[in-house]
Amino acid sequence: MDFAFDARTLELRATLTAFLGEQVHPAETVLAEQSRELEADPATRWDTPPIVEKLKAEARSRGLWNLFLPGEHGAGLSTLQYAPLAELSGRSPLLAPEAMNCSAPDTGNMEVLALFGTAEQQQRWLRPLLDGEIRSAFCMTEPDVASSDATNIEARIERDGDEYVVTGRKWWSSGAMNPNCRIFIVMGKTDPTAARHRQQSMILVPRDTPGVEIVRGLDVFGFTDAGHGGHAEIVFDHVRVPAANLVAAEGEGFAIAQARLGPGRVHHCMRLIGMAERALELMCRRTVSRVAFGRPIADHEIVQQWIAQSRVRIEQARLLVLKTAWLMDTVGNQGAHTEIQAIKIAVPQLAEWVIDKAIQAHGGSGVSQDTPLTTLWAAARMLRIADGPDEVHEVSLARRELKAYRPA
Repeated sequence: MDFAFDARTLELRATLTAFLGEQVHPAETVLAEQSRELEADPATRWDTPPIVEKLKAEARSRGLWNLFLPGEHGAGLSTLQYAPLAELSGRSPLLAPEAMNCSAPDTGNMEVLALFGTAEQQQRWLRPLLDGEIRSAFCMTEPDVASSDATNIEARIERDGDEYVVTGRKWWSSGAMNPNCRIFIVMGKTDPTAARHRQQSMILVPRDTPGVEIVRGLDVFGFTDAGHGGHAEIVFDHVRVPAANLVAAEGEGFAIAQARLGPGRVHHCMRLIGMAERALELMCRRTVSRVAFGRPIADHEIVQQWIAQSRVRIEQARLLVLKTAWLMDTVGNQGAHTEIQAIKIAVPQLAEWVIDKAIQAHGGSGVSQDTPLTTLWAAARMLRIADGPDEVHEVSLARRELKAYRPA
């Protein structure tokens, strides 16, 4: 296994590091101010803060654009090349991924269109997504069923002549609250009588299609996530779209979802490591400058344990994610299945632990708006549920381990 960064990765890391220091981190206070102003008015609550568009133009001018997407449609980077760049972007998760057009759910949706979309679908939807002109949402999770088991979903996609009729209720449709979100990728059942993993399909539903109702936006621990486009509950009431809007073929929905989620888990995990690094840096800066009981907080043994354990856990997690990225490049997503599940279990927990200790070290300011720690913690805690909860991955991983030991 070779995790060494090649020349292109090193060049992009240097460019991205400079971009973060010169543009992104100084803009974080601007983002907070603009977000408060927009959210104060219901008419603009879900609008993209102007600073994001400014940073997008700057990132594109520096060649930091669509780095996540391999092949002809993206920057042509491998998973291993992109991983350390995703980590750096995680140091400012509200701004950096957005600025580089590397933010979920658009990344996953672009991957779906690039891999499975027709030429017409790619021209109409992938091209403007790649150019950062529109946003998108992924509609899989439902409020009425345990969507950790995707075969539970009840939304229907029924053929009627030259159209499909989409009916159902979705929620946690990330990105859908943004006014610039123009297209939904909706997962639903086309044939409930088929084999369990062949019942589902995916279809493209333009936001302005009659019968689409945005019911409400959903907050995450009190955060609107408006800068990322928010999270919506959506009703599809007999929504009619052309049959040509089907992605791939009927019955392919579950397989497409798995293809979509594999790379996304690496992206999320590397960004989480960046968040943990940012939290550790803030913890170290805070504890060497703050005095309690006659000495700097950093001199207290318990704090030194937090810092040492943070470093150890971050390094362990990074190596596991880099191994996963290397395997995905060399043997494919299926060959890296065990490792993909392992990082999805380990890394959000690692990031949550480090960020929690950084919050504790900051005392009252750690739970205030004066540091990014509350935002980082909410993101890490949420990712223990998003893309499949810890427990589902643990059960699946255990089954794979036990398979070799069970009687034939």
